[in-house]
Amino acid sequence: MLDLNAEMAELWGSLGATTPGRARLIQFVSARGGEGVSSVARAFALFAARRAKRSVWLIDLDLMANGQFSAVAGDQAQCGELGGPVAASPDDSMFFTVRPAQNGPNSRVVSDARYLVAYGLKGVRFWVTRLRSEALAPGQFPHIVPDGRYWQVMRNHADLIVVDCPAADRSQVALITAPFMDQTVLVVAANEPEVRPPLLLRDAISVAGGHCAGVFLNKTNAEPPGFLSAILP
Repeated sequence: MLDLNAEMAELWGSLGATTPGRARLIQFVSARGGEGVSSVARAFALFAARRAKRSVWLIDLDLMANGQFSAVAGDQAQCGELGGPVAASPDDSMFFTVRPAQNGPNSRVVSDARYLVAYGLKGVRFWVTRLRSEALAPGQFPHIVPDGRYWQVMRNHADLIVVDCPAADRSQVALITAPFMDQTVLVVAANEPEVRPPLLLRDAISVAGGHCAGVFLNKTNAEPPGFLSAILP
């Protein structure tokens, strides 16, 4: 993983001060795939975790891919050693539902929260989620739901919750979760020739009830990235 500490410090400052005792929810998304959203979200979460008094959670909404968990687990040199899994919901609420539902050994429907776990980094107040895809029965699939209960409950258990969304050209997840986030950051690759897709996504997030904090211009292939809130009036 590239060292983006300087760029994350700039991004952290640009997003404004946190409110003591109340976790902030920030989601990262791009209009199209390949813009580097997951790398930026992960770098930002790790940067913040080293400054957190309670904890920072990195929640991956590309549930079936589990890309964030795989990246953190596969880069111990940069991220650190992972501990064992714990429940990712304090009260059994969840931001997705698994359909069709299945019954457990007690003949009761398996709670959606049972499908998601979180792994902490040893020595750092950081947690990353993983969908227990091995627990899904054939034909089952998780669906993000427009319900804010999980997000509200998580505010009491962290300083910051970083949400990594699939790109808008293949999923509408960012629009579903946007109303429950404090801020949405759009990630755009520096070599992206078209500005219209990010602007359309910005407008769609606003219509959905979300708040776009700005654009993170990802220049990792050429030079350090920068945060350009002025792009979004």
